[in-house]
Amino acid sequence: MHDARHDVLGIGNAIVDVLSTAEDSFIQREGLTKGSMTLIDAARADSLYASMGPGHEISGGSAANTMVGMAQL
Repeated sequence: MHDARHDVLGIGNAIVDVLSTAEDSFIQREGLTKGSMTLIDAARADSLYASMGPGHEISGGSAANTMVGMAQL
């Protein structure tokens, strides 16, 4: 088997995904769309965090996700 090595550079924005369970009423009240991604500023994040249940933060963004995938090849 040939052992290939490639240098790869990913350029993107530092994005953090926050995953949380929520009732449909919360999603509607906050003007969010179920199953979608929304870019928000710090003030909006603080407002959502204060009114939602516990969330799980993970790195996100297409550049970061692509680099993770490339590293696993």
